[in-house]
Amino acid sequence: MRLIFVRHGQTPANVKGILDTRVPGPGLTSLGLQQAESLPGALRDETIDAIYVSTMVRTQLTAAFLSASLEIETIERSGLCEIGAGDLEGLADEASVRRYMTTIFDWTADHLDLRIPGGESGTEFLARYDPVIAEAAGASSTAVIVSHGAAIRAWCALRASNLPPDFIAHHQLHNTGVVIVEGDPGAGWRVESFMGEAIGGNTLDSAESGPAGDDFAPSGGVHPAASHPFPADPSP
Repeated sequence: MRLIFVRHGQTPANVKGILDTRVPGPGLTSLGLQQAESLPGALRDETIDAIYVSTMVRTQLTAAFLSASLEIETIERSGLCEIGAGDLEGLADEASVRRYMTTIFDWTADHLDLRIPGGESGTEFLARYDPVIAEAAGASSTAVIVSHGAAIRAWCALRASNLPPDFIAHHQLHNTGVVIVEGDPGAGWRVESFMGEAIGGNTLDSAESGPAGDDFAPSGGVHPAASHPFPADPSP
């Protein structure tokens, strides 16, 4: 099957760089609504038969235009929520943001037991995200999954066979960035493309996409969002 992961549109917390993971969370900015409105046109060539969203308002608003255009009701699942920031919730300083994101990056290096302070571990994250993906795979051939920056990046890095473990540490996922994954829970998953910028084009893209969309590479360097195809598994 085909999974089209879409990160939600821009929120006020994204603009301020705040770790904001509590349910139901904020709505969208005016730019975020424009990003959401662009989805039906941007995905017009896809044969979509299901749309999944989290229980957070920003994913529901992002999916609304696509849902109306396709006349498909969204399916709401709490398992698709953002990775909880725990004790770091509401913070925006570099040290707190880096601790949140680097803990998630460490999960991809087989440290799933590591826990965000006061938040969840990688094992706990997969335990609630995987069942939703399995549900989508069992009920549809092409599903749009409107979810969150850190959650999408983490799941793809942990479950796709052809992503290098450190890929998400070096690649951003801006608001309404899209990752396309193909496969199934039994045979496994492969990332077919990783589009880090807003799917609606440059006029709707913004660097103010919040911590969950940023890279925090060990070198401290900044790597721009970009579209990446993945034609083969990486060499061992």
